Amino acid sequence: MSPEALNLFIAHLVAALVFAVIGVIAFAIAFVIMIKVTPFSIQKEIEEDQNTALAIVMASIIIGIAIIIGMAIQG
Repeated sequence: MSPEALNLFIAHLVAALVFAVIGVIAFAIAFVIMIKVTPFSIQKEIEEDQNTALAIVMASIIIGIAIIIGMAIQG
């Protein structure tokens, strides 16, 4: 592998890691906002009350946020 190719690989690897960290931080912030906005305990509703509908809605929101973050990172 030539030094130019190795430098390019390292640059792309560093960029991918930086974008991954930014994405995880943005996802965590969005998740905290979701928890703060709801007037009830999400954990209690899903674990104790077995509220499947809430679990599906939360999973849908999480997937949507992940898609948005992924597309923003991709450009």
